[in-house]
Amino acid sequence: MIDIGVNLTDKQFNRDRETVVERAVEVGVNTLILTGTDIEESVAALQLAREFAPHCYSTAGIHPHSAKEATEGSFKELSSLFQEDKVVAAGEMGLDFNRDFSPRPIQESVFERQLELAIQHNMPAFCHERDASQRFYDIVREVRDELSGLVVHCFTADKEALYRYLDLDLHIGITGWVCDERRGTHLHPLLKDIPQNRMMIETDSPWLLPRTMDKKPENRRNEPAFLPWVAKTIAEHTDKTPEQVIRETSNTARAFFNLDQGE
Repeated sequence: MIDIGVNLTDKQFNRDRETVVERAVEVGVNTLILTGTDIEESVAALQLAREFAPHCYSTAGIHPHSAKEATEGSFKELSSLFQEDKVVAAGEMGLDFNRDFSPRPIQESVFERQLELAIQHNMPAFCHERDASQRFYDIVREVRDELSGLVVHCFTADKEALYRYLDLDLHIGITGWVCDERRGTHLHPLLKDIPQNRMMIETDSPWLLPRTMDKKPENRRNEPAFLPWVAKTIAEHTDKTPEQVIRETSNTARAFFNLDQGE
């Protein structure tokens, strides 16, 4: 099983990162993609990927929240990180017009620069999008033919956005949001519309704890070991078994990130 989005650098894991990885492997989640959200976090994610080899890989990028802090030096550092064997995707990059922590023109510029770097280094792109579907689509469309691949991670948008992304032959990342009866039920009928070779699953831990869990941890922290609950919910709404969902999403992730590790 492959968890394509783990924020293992987050301080919530400071006390027990090793056991978090061990618990994941014990339940069959033996490949974790650790997310880099700025230069510092990308370097930290790479260090953790090395520490927890062979189970972990990492990404390197500048999240739209951090776009206003990007400099020319940042892009040079990203280029250097992309040459590391353990770094398997460019990102987390993209647009967030929900919180607007960085001005939108700067978000767009930093997103475009990272897409250029992804193309130069033949890296797939690991992307964030919130309330910016049309602008995201317009930017990606211009370079899609040159990109090796792009996943819209933690997809939570509507049918219109999903179809835009599928029209561009993008991948879709599904998280525990789909397990949330308060805000995720709109995703249920859309799951069947995502081709099996386009869907991947992730925890986005330590956030988005699956609300369908029989027994939730007291600290309410999500972790990679809980990924099977995401697969279970997807299975319930796609007429598949959880095992089938796990197999298909793992094969898709392995191809997307060019991983050489077995399940």
